[in-house]
Amino acid sequence: MTFVDRLVATWYAPRPTLLARVLWPLSLVFRAIVACRRALYRIGLLRARALRVPVIVVGNVNVGGAGKTPLTLALANALAERGHHPGIVSRGYGGSNVMPRAVEAEDDAHVVGDEPLLYAKAGLPVWIGRRRAAAAAALIAAQPNIDVVIADDGLQHYALERAMEIVVVDAARELGNGMLLPAGPLREPVARLLEADAVVRLVSRDDAYPAAAGAPSTRMWLETLPWRNLALADLAPTFDAWLPGTVHAIAGIAHPERFFALLRKIGIEAQYHPFPDHHFYSRDDLVFAGARAILMTEKDAVKCAAFADDRFWYLPVRARIDPALVELVLERIHGYQAA
Repeated sequence: MTFVDRLVATWYAPRPTLLARVLWPLSLVFRAIVACRRALYRIGLLRARALRVPVIVVGNVNVGGAGKTPLTLALANALAERGHHPGIVSRGYGGSNVMPRAVEAEDDAHVVGDEPLLYAKAGLPVWIGRRRAAAAAALIAAQPNIDVVIADDGLQHYALERAMEIVVVDAARELGNGMLLPAGPLREPVARLLEADAVVRLVSRDDAYPAAAGAPSTRMWLETLPWRNLALADLAPTFDAWLPGTVHAIAGIAHPERFFALLRKIGIEAQYHPFPDHHFYSRDDLVFAGARAILMTEKDAVKCAAFADDRFWYLPVRARIDPALVELVLERIHGYQAA
């Protein structure tokens, strides 16, 4: 087990571990830095950039994924269905790009990042940049019909003024041990949830979910779509040929076990290979002796398409969200426009 694996296991252990206790003093330093930075924005020494359209932030207080990408996609599609013209802004995490730029469906994930590429392939206007406020302004300048910007993973990017904050929590792991980095997985204290406009928990479809004090609480779940082949778009899976020992599953996401558990739930027996979040695959990573099928998430697929053959399959998912969340977002958009 690598140190990173040990660290993540510590974050989500049922009780504080020795490693967490050792790192706790560093968490106090991190907390002070976070508090100081927020204070500088509150008193005006650092200023947030306001745009001419409302910004809806989708983020989380912990490190790693919690369902932000499928929620952002679902929210953008829901707003478009109601006559709005949403655009998405992202840092482009994992990519080499720094300056604001548009993302096209044919771009290289190594440059623009995997999640922005998913948005672009879905036909949504996307801009990326380390300075997300500048990227958002460039997005609006390039496409003047944009009337709302959704900021993916922008909760801590206080340089961008926002009309609404949506915090996503993975109900399978919640907020871990509740400690800040590096002793725990939190970027900000748990109390930050009280300041959000909505808290959305990623659950299995029939799971109950706890209410979130201080913010409207709702849930979402992921609905699977048909398997798709990376090399041959029209190829249908032959499940009876996926014999035990010949099927391998990979996941380079924040919580690989969620994908692996989904495969088990739908009756697929596979050998599982977790990779780090945002991992950029090479052909050598996926040399599995006797493999007849290599299964992955759509986020992994955009990084494997260049060398995929007909053994490579991905499972698209879409988020099912509460209509009440969409109505709340619409209220904020209309309120911003009226002001």
